[in-house]
Amino acid sequence: MRSQDSDRSEMTSQLLFGEMVEVLVKKHTNWAKVRCLFDNYIGWIDKRQIYYLSDKEMLKYQDNRSLVCEFAQGISSDDETHCVTYGSELLNYDGISSIMPFGKFLYNGQIIQSERIVNPRETLIKLAYKFLNVPYLWGGRSPFGVDCSGLTQILYKMVGIAIPRDAAEQIHMGTALSFVEDGLPGDLAFFEKKDGTIHHVGILLGENKIVHASGLVKIDRVDHFGIFVQSETQYTHKLRICKNLLGDS
Repeated sequence: MRSQDSDRSEMTSQLLFGEMVEVLVKKHTNWAKVRCLFDNYIGWIDKRQIYYLSDKEMLKYQDNRSLVCEFAQGISSDDETHCVTYGSELLNYDGISSIMPFGKFLYNGQIIQSERIVNPRETLIKLAYKFLNVPYLWGGRSPFGVDCSGLTQILYKMVGIAIPRDAAEQIHMGTALSFVEDGLPGDLAFFEKKDGTIHHVGILLGENKIVHASGLVKIDRVDHFGIFVQSETQYTHKLRICKNLLGDS
């Protein structure tokens, strides 16, 4: 997703395979302005990447979704193959094939169905470790490149919790914690610039550790001052607040 209708424009987010959008503006060029139904994020995409659904088809396919739980995996029909990653959506998946509106696709990788998750915190942290060393990419939402809020959004999506795309919006969710030490694994920590603007978010791991995307997805120390990077022997991010979005699970 780009900020303007041009390949040269800034990438602000990404859409994953199977995610649905509402088309807001469709130009005579190759571009369409869309709103992602998962997080209401708006941007421009190449309209050749869209499969258009009728209202009736939309209702038919909006439920019964399984999420891909693989770094990268192929999904194929008789005519085409797609690469799907964590958080991609398979519709009407029966363990062998997914009935998408544009065809039947075979998939033999792992999936996750959030309604069957017993311990969301444990699942979220296990998935977070799989993202370690993924390179930072502004606007990224995949294991090929991810930004700080893209990482938190995808991991929360995997356990069935929809949160906004950007850290400045994610901070408004959940219950505030008095101290970072009160945080449980899976809680979010938000960080601010000197002017108070929220510009970074990460996931607490417990024992004063945090996993976050900064240069790459990595684990650093965190305390009431912020994130301390041992290799740089300095604090790199100033803590604003920690939030619990997962309850007592």
